[in-house]
Amino acid sequence: MRVLSIHNHYRQSGGEDAVFDDEARLLEDHGHRVIRFTAHNDDLDGVGPVTLARRSVWNGRTHQLLRDVIIREQPDIVHVHNTLPIISPSCFSAAHDLGVPVVHTLHNYRLLCPGVLLLRNGRVCNDCLGRRVPWPSIRHRCYRHSRAASATVASVVSVHRAVGPWTDRIDRYIAPTSFARRKFVEGGLPEGLISVKPHFVRGECSPGRGEAGAAVFVGRLSEEKGIRTLLSAWEQQPHQAELRIVGDGPLAPLVRSAAGRHPGVRWLGARSRTDIGRLVGSASFLVFPSESYETFGRVIVEAFSVGTPVLSSDLGAGRELVDDGRTGRLFRAGDPVDLARLISWFLECPERVRPMRDSARAEFDAKYTAERNYELLTSIYRATIEQARV
Repeated sequence: MRVLSIHNHYRQSGGEDAVFDDEARLLEDHGHRVIRFTAHNDDLDGVGPVTLARRSVWNGRTHQLLRDVIIREQPDIVHVHNTLPIISPSCFSAAHDLGVPVVHTLHNYRLLCPGVLLLRNGRVCNDCLGRRVPWPSIRHRCYRHSRAASATVASVVSVHRAVGPWTDRIDRYIAPTSFARRKFVEGGLPEGLISVKPHFVRGECSPGRGEAGAAVFVGRLSEEKGIRTLLSAWEQQPHQAELRIVGDGPLAPLVRSAAGRHPGVRWLGARSRTDIGRLVGSASFLVFPSESYETFGRVIVEAFSVGTPVLSSDLGAGRELVDDGRTGRLFRAGDPVDLARLISWFLECPERVRPMRDSARAEFDAKYTAERNYELLTSIYRATIEQARV
């Protein structure tokens, strides 16, 4: 099978970039030909806001380049990951006009929310959900705290809803969780065109034993990830166990200050994937305190791959991925008291946590391996290609 894989990389590499790379490698490992068509947001330096706005809505250069690639490479299917701002939704038309079926992975909520996260002022927000023109996002400066930038993204959503690339020119959507699928249906995407396929991790580290007796957080140090709630909860719990924080981001000064005040908090900064696997495997549990509607929780699956249970907030993907009492526990999102209670639950009785390690690894083996993901991904491709022939 020949797959044209399209992705607009972010300035700071994240989960979407990792999924794009992992899926392309997975297909190549199984003998498929993958043609990568990419752009990078580092190339935006020097581009004015008017030009950026115009290209975000429709990038004619991208459209022509993709037509040339499709004619030359003759892919069986086009798989689109992120399009904004450089590639633009013009990529959908380029493939559709040449008769190549298109699959689009819904990594985030940008089709529903110009702010991407369905979050405003630290709270879940559905104000733009289902609106043809997401005007509340402009009024509240939801994208980059700028009315102009928010208007740019809102215009992309509005224009392409009106002319149809996100309905008429995409043959199949992929949502990484059933929760995300429901949100997109609520926002107006056709229910029958959205398949659920989780992301995967390669499980490169052996299952750990939790010997460190510590908790670990891995992720971007930002408001929506719940780091404030986690630090507040840790200060409330009386145990001397260690909280290891891996990652970087805008709230790094807050974490640094907490590590200076509290001997049980260690900030380890950014680490390699191998280091993270070892740290998570040696931890008693991983904390996933997200306060937004995550479409997926890659770090949760990474924890399961090394047999580490997860203490997650009860929002979005966390609620779906963590089976409360079997592979981890769920606490009320944004509630440091409830989180502190369950931190104590984990730390006070290690013997009731041990069976969760086996369950977490079994969950990974059943749902999130590369082999299982390959079956799901190629099944979606084949069904999409067959449907396009009808």
